[in-house]
This record gives sequence, C-alpha cells and structure tokens, in this order.
Amino acid sequence: MASLYFKGKSAVWNHHLSVPYHTLDKDNKKSLKGSDDSENLIIKGDNLLALKSLLPKYQGKVKCIYIDPPYNTGNENWVYNDNVNSPLIKDWIGGVVGKDDLTRHDKWLCMMTPRLKLLKELMSSDGLIFVSIDDNEQHRLRMLMDEIFGKDNFFATLNWTARNKPMNAGSARFKIQKTEEYIMVYGKMPMQEYPEMKLVSSGQKEYGNKDKNGRKYRIEEIQQRKNIGVKRSEKMVYEILGIAPQDGYRWTIGESTARELEKNGDVEIIKDKVCRRYYASEEDEENYYPLWANFSDTCGSAEEGKSQLQDILGIVDEFETVKPMELIKKILFHFTDADSIVLDSFAGSGTTAHAVLEANKEFGGNRKFVLVEMESYANSITAERVRKVVSRDKHKTGFMYATLGPAIDAETILLGKLPTYEDFAKYVFYLATGKNHPDEKKIKEKEYFVGKSGSESIYLLYKNDIEMLKKLSITLDWAERENKKNSGKKIVYAPACFLDDEHLEKFNIQFVSIPYNLFEKK
Repeated sequence: MASLYFKGKSAVWNHHLSVPYHTLDKDNKKSLKGSDDSENLIIKGDNLLALKSLLPKYQGKVKCIYIDPPYNTGNENWVYNDNVNSPLIKDWIGGVVGKDDLTRHDKWLCMMTPRLKLLKELMSSDGLIFVSIDDNEQHRLRMLMDEIFGKDNFFATLNWTARNKPMNAGSARFKIQKTEEYIMVYGKMPMQEYPEMKLVSSGQKEYGNKDKNGRKYRIEEIQQRKNIGVKRSEKMVYEILGIAPQDGYRWTIGESTARELEKNGDVEIIKDKVCRRYYASEEDEENYYPLWANFSDTCGSAEEGKSQLQDILGIVDEFETVKPMELIKKILFHFTDADSIVLDSFAGSGTTAHAVLEANKEFGGNRKFVLVEMESYANSITAERVRKVVSRDKHKTGFMYATLGPAIDAETILLGKLPTYEDFAKYVFYLATGKNHPDEKKIKEKEYFVGKSGSESIYLLYKNDIEMLKKLSITLDWAERENKKNSGKKIVYAPACFLDDEHLEKFNIQFVSIPYNLFEKK
C-alpha cells in the first residue's frame, strides 16, 4: 500500500501514546440537569487532551464519530499547538496557519494524525467515523486514513451540497463555483462484515410513535425537499390540510392518496411541515432500498444550517457556515443503534448534539452525545444551543459540562508536579470503574478512601508531597487495620506494597502501583 509522507510524520505518528491523561472537572453551573446528564457530555478544552481523557470510560464503546475539522483553506486562522517532542514541530507551535505557509499541509496532517489515532481507539468494534472535508485536503486525508484505519475499511465518500448560492459572484464570473463538500467514512472492519447495517433510504425499521390504538408508526415529510420546478409537476401541487407546497416544490404523493390519508387521519402538520404516517404493520420490514452516497437532496445546505443556528441563538458571528442538523441526523439514522454513543471532537456550534436529540425523538432510542470544543464559545454557543433546544422542544435530556483538569501521568508525578488528593482520587475512581465519581463528598483523604463501586472499595495511598509520597506503602499494619473495617475486595493504588501475594489474597487487596502502572484499568 502506498503511504503518505509529510514533514513531522515520524514525530507525531505515536504522539498520542505520550499525551498525558487529564481529569475532567464538572462545572455544575454550566451543566444541565435531566435524564442521562451523567452520560451526555460537553467538554471545553483541547480536543487531543480531551480524547485521551475519555479513553478510560469510552475506549471501544463509541458507535458513531462525526468530526468537522478545519478544512485548511488558509483563511481559518487555526493554530498548531500540540506539544510534540520534536525541534521541527516545536518551531510551529503558536503560529497561525495561513495561505502563504508553505508547510500548512504538513501541519494539518500532523494535527490530524494523533487525533484520528485516539478516535480509532474510542470506536467500538462495529463503530464508524465520518470526517467532513472539502477539496483542499480530501486526497491527503484519504491517504492518511487508509494508513490509520486500513484501506479495506474505507466505506465511501459521501457528498452533499453545502452551498446553493454562488460565492462572490461578481469577482468569480469566470471561476467554477464549488458547491459540494464530502464526508469520508471508515469503519473498524470492512463494510461487508458489518452486522445488519441499516443501509436503506426508506422502509425504516424504527417506529417511535403510537396511535390511539397502539399501532406503531413513523413520520415522513411529504414535500419533496429538492426544488424541481412547479411546471414539471403541476399534478403534484395542491393543498393538504389547507397547506400547499412551497413555491417551486411539490408533494411526493398524488392527490387521491392524500385525500385517503386525510380521511384516515394519517397526515398531520408538524412544525409547519405536512407529514404522513407509515405503520410498522403495513410496511415490509425487509424491503431495503439503496443508500446513495449523494446526500444532497435531503440534508439541507450550510446556509440552512446557519439559519437553524440563528433561529435558536440569534446572530452568531463566529460561524460563516454551519452543518445542517438534518445531515447529521441522516447519518445517525442509518449508522447508529437506539443506544449508541455519538462523539464529535470538533463540536463547533453543537449541531451533532442537536441531531442526537432530534434522532431520539423522531426514530426512538436513547443515543448519547459526547462533544469537545476548545474555543471560547464552548459554553456560550455549543452548550447553549443544546440548552435552548432541550427547553424549546421539551426534551428531558441533560448533560454534564466539564473542563480539563490537571494532567496526571507518571512523568508529571515523578517531576513533583502533584495533583491534589481530590483530583487524583476522582481520576483513580474513574480508572478503576470507568465511571465518574458519584459523590465526591465521600472521598476521605485521611483514611485514603476514594469510594465504592458495587462490592469493591477503592483506596489511594497518596500525599501531595513528594517526600511523604516516597514513604507511603501498603504495610501489614495498614492492611490488618483496614481489613477489620472492611473485609471485602479492595483495589488499592499506592507507590509501593510490602505485602507478598499470600497476604494480598488474605486481605482481599488488589494492588496497583503509582505512578508507573497508574493507567492500568482494573
């Protein structure tokens, strides 16, 4: 297989392994109480560090990843800031990557490589990753992802119409107007090996609604999304429930069918759109149709995505264009299950979380979202959009808003840059259980007690003092004293242990050494 060469590749290829773990600190004021508020997550911080912090809980569990990284057009003013141990790359740190930068493609690939590697680790065995891109880096991204995910795991390049209006029409009268953007799709295995993929464009299997008789049904809009011109379809232009199609559009069903649906109460108006019901009992669930790689007809444009954002938050100067919610929702329908975890580490305006909420409402299920955004608008736009949508549409969903806490790794601890006991304890609980600490008030530093998970108790023998830390260990006295109070299973993180295997078994202790084996999940 041909490989892609770029400056800095050897330095960044395994950089994700040396990225330190950070704690995730919950911000109660910015979090939103509601169902699944401990499962839905919005993180403010560098996405490389945030992805590493997600590994203990989410490694191998994320079904769907959608990211919309910088397209590297030269006009985005993005900055390379990864702390890679390389003289070449250290010279890049902090500089804006502009059009005149002769290494901008190298920098972009160096930025993407460790993030894609961590994203791959987070994907479940049947997980999929969707990466939005345009012509600037499409070919380089394809080669990079072939190397990281494997060329046999390439599914397709989806395309959609990002713009319906010409850009700078006056100055570009002799230029080709680019309307299409792309979404590159890769999996953890070849497409033909995926089990029961819902590669359909209609005949949906998820019926999230019930009528008064208990019959399950799904909803589908009747107006054809693409403007095809009224003159060609005059017979398909009439009123349903007193509403006519928009100018230039038509209905997707004939008038006789519409009248029958009206008579039976199987058409309704939802958010100013005329929709019809499709009943599970009447549809052939095995009637699968092709899923075309062209998503343009049904997903809206970037202009529409921006209008959606403005309808929710008002004028937002930070975004020229925004991915339309329908684009992500279509991905979720075809490629997620009802309880899938959906991750977006370039969260932007929060479109992915919005789409998850809409998908759960429309298709049924309880999908969870995890968003990461490093810019200053992570709370004011990304999270605020979710709050507004939850309130407007009466969702019961909540989320946890978190920031990156201190780094906790062997190198940092050995250098004497020690976290507080509480920070370390929360992280140890996270590593030991794969869950956030349920009640931080139960952490007892004087007793070295972190918390309980089921029948297991977790301890951390630790002091925020390098000299005292050198003297701490699991001793026979400590083990006997603790076992009198608690004879159950104990996971004990400590700098050293003076007990042999026989005594560890006797006192029901599982020892984890810090800092060297700090990140071994038990």
